[in-house]
Amino acid sequence: MCRSNYGGLLGELHLNRGEFVKNFGSVYEHSAWVAEQAYDRSEINVDDLSELTQALRREVDESGEARQLALLCAHPDLAGKAAVTGELTAASTSEQAGAGLDQCTPQEFSRFEQFNSAYTSTFDFPFIMAVKGANRHLILAAFETRLNNDRDTEFSTALEEVHKIAGFRLAAWFEENLRSRN
Repeated sequence: MCRSNYGGLLGELHLNRGEFVKNFGSVYEHSAWVAEQAYDRSEINVDDLSELTQALRREVDESGEARQLALLCAHPDLAGKAAVTGELTAASTSEQAGAGLDQCTPQEFSRFEQFNSAYTSTFDFPFIMAVKGANRHLILAAFETRLNNDRDTEFSTALEEVHKIAGFRLAAWFEENLRSRN
């Protein structure tokens, strides 16, 4: 069960499993299992952003390499085919647009395609970067740098980026819910 402290930021908020998964199942891209397992494991204070973030992160960190790889592979390429064809989740669409990836020149788009292909063939999962606060030039530079990493380093880096994305999404959820309750 998820609990909320009386008088907390969100007031008294009790979520059953379905409500918890509905609210937090998309925090990790196409990986509702993270929220499901976090809910099943322990009582979580949904008033506490840090506690909620850590509970979800723990599920990923303790899930094992195969499940972590599946999580990484659930992420779309940056400025990739899913973006062009409109197949991104709403959150990914917003995040990529915020970094200007929807405004790539044909040359930049070609570079993204080349880097995405090289990266995936090198590491067997897509390049993942929490793009909030970045722009397409910084992202392309990060691609170039990270392509030189070994697989273990890049696997860890990609997981950390996934956690950053989840943190941004949770913070946005809190902001939206605080605003709607005031």
